[in-house]
Amino acid sequence: MNRFRTTVLTAIAPSVWGTTYIVTTELLPPGHPLFASLARALPAGLLAIAVTRALPTGAWWCRSAVLGALNIGAFFPLLFVAAHHLPGGVAATLGAAQPLVVAVLVVVVLREPFSAWRLSWGLVGITGVALVVLRSTAALDAVGVAAGLMSAVSMGVGVTLTKKWGRPTGVPAMGLAGWQLTAGGLFLLPVTLLVEGAPPSIDSTALTGYAWLGLIGGLLSYTLWFDGIARLPVASVAVLGLLSPLVAATLGAVLLGQTPGAAQVVGFALALAAIVAGQITPGGRTATAPNTDGDQPTVAVAQAGSTR
Repeated sequence: MNRFRTTVLTAIAPSVWGTTYIVTTELLPPGHPLFASLARALPAGLLAIAVTRALPTGAWWCRSAVLGALNIGAFFPLLFVAAHHLPGGVAATLGAAQPLVVAVLVVVVLREPFSAWRLSWGLVGITGVALVVLRSTAALDAVGVAAGLMSAVSMGVGVTLTKKWGRPTGVPAMGLAGWQLTAGGLFLLPVTLLVEGAPPSIDSTALTGYAWLGLIGGLLSYTLWFDGIARLPVASVAVLGLLSPLVAATLGAVLLGQTPGAAQVVGFALALAAIVAGQITPGGRTATAPNTDGDQPTVAVAQAGSTR
C-alpha cells in the first residue's frame, strides 16, 4: 500500500478522536466520562472479535491485556482525571507530549538511532498545540499535570509496544483492535462501576453519541490506527496524534463560535508543520519494517518519501 495513502488512512483515527469532546458535551449525559469510555471500548471490541472470529493464542493473551490497558484501559481514565483537574487546553498540551515519549522509546525499545529531527519537531508540535488551546487564565494542578503526563506516557508506551510486537500472522488489524478494545473495556468495567455506579439513562440523543464513539471512534479508528502502526514508522504515527486537539479546536470554532486569534492561527500552522515533518525520514537510515508475526521487528533501509 502506498505510504501516503496509509498515512492518510491512519490520520483518520486521531481526527475522529478530536470529535470526542464535542460529542461528549453535546450528546452524552453529563457526569459519566468513564461509562462513555467503557461504551466506546467494550462493545466495539466484542464486535470486532465476532466479525474477525480471531482470539488471542499463547503469549498474545498477555500482550493483548498489556496493550489494552496501556492504549485504552489506563489511558482513558488518566485522560479524564487530567481534564477534571485542568483546563482543557492544559490537558491537551500535556497529551501532545506523546511524540516526545515515542521519540525516546524507539531508541530504548526498538533500538532505532536517536533522531534530533523527531525530538525537535515534537517540541514544535507541543508548542503549536499550546498556542491553539491554551488560555492566559490556565491554572495548573499537580494531580492533573501528573495524570496528563502519565496519559501521554501510557499511550506512548502502548504505541511503541504495539509496533514491537506486531500482530500474529493471519490476524487482521481489526482483530488486534478487538483484542485491545476488549481488554481495555474489561479493565474499565470495575473502575466505572466503583467510581460512577449505575450507568446513566440513555435517550436517543445519547445513543447516537455512544454509537459514534463506539463504532467510529472505537472500532473503525483503532483498526486504522493499529494498521498504520504496523505499516509506518511508529514515530510518524505518534505525531499524527497532534491532529486530535487541532480537530477539537476547529470544531469548537465552527460549531460553538469560538473565534481563533492570531496566536491560535500560528499554533495551528506550527502543529501542522510538525505533523508533516514527522512523516519525513531525513537522509537514509534504518527503520523497523512492518511486523505481523509477533516476532522482533526486522530491519530495512527506509529512504525519505519511500513507499511500503
